[in-house]
Amino acid sequence: MIPFEEAHKQFIDHLKEKDSARSTVLAYGKDIEQLLTFVQKELRKSEIQKIEKADLQKFLNHLAEIGFTPKTISRKINSTKTFFRFLKINEYITDDPAALISHPKFETPPPRILSETEYMALRDAAKSDARTYAIIEILLQTGIRIGELAQIKLDDIEINEELEAGMLRIPPSRVTLGRNIPLNRAAVKAIQRYLEIRPDVEDRHLLVTRNGKPLAIRNIRAAVNRYFKQAKIDNASVNDLRHTWVAQHIKRGASLIVISKLAGHKRIATTEKYLKYVEPRKQKAELVEL
Repeated sequence: MIPFEEAHKQFIDHLKEKDSARSTVLAYGKDIEQLLTFVQKELRKSEIQKIEKADLQKFLNHLAEIGFTPKTISRKINSTKTFFRFLKINEYITDDPAALISHPKFETPPPRILSETEYMALRDAAKSDARTYAIIEILLQTGIRIGELAQIKLDDIEINEELEAGMLRIPPSRVTLGRNIPLNRAAVKAIQRYLEIRPDVEDRHLLVTRNGKPLAIRNIRAAVNRYFKQAKIDNASVNDLRHTWVAQHIKRGASLIVISKLAGHKRIATTEKYLKYVEPRKQKAELVEL
């Protein structure tokens, strides 16, 4: 037999050894801790081997009763299934009680796609803040993820000042595809303007604080959200700049294959989902400046 605490610890170590993303390790760790606490306190069970499918269903019903959304519950089911697969592979249990647990049905809300008026207003609101303006412009002109933006190093950017163009290199990681993304004039100008006031520090991240530390994702979100508010753009978030990049290029007739590759989508089906929300022009177009 293995105690709950030891099973939880070994599971976390297993995720780390697999080089799982830090966010995944934290989320799965908290999910399993919540599950085991429920089983121990509410169901009075203290042995992993005695957890049954019915116990897991009671836990999921409990989550629904206290207000967790179907989407969040579905994520916790993923954590649970991964946990019990780990236990079975390592022969801590003989039967997997999570194998037949099904995910709740839920509808994914449509992506928030900013209109041209909205993203122009966002730009205007942030124009006096060179760093945040660069953040907005890079996201809007390249469609990269906020996590990818936070990891950009100075060496990942090449700029041809004469052509007012450049290239951004996104290195491959555990969760994203590596790729090279062209930088248009708007992105280059915003980056150059920011570099003029960027602190002269040893850290090679493009985005840094006044103290020379890498700018955290939460700080990037907070900065952009502040200007969403100033521009009076409701129900928008940083991720919507990526949605807008994809949707606007589809709308203007860019190749789905090119968009999918530059966005770092692992499957073109992910890109094709946007066709439900935008109508592409019949005439094919190159990538354009938003």
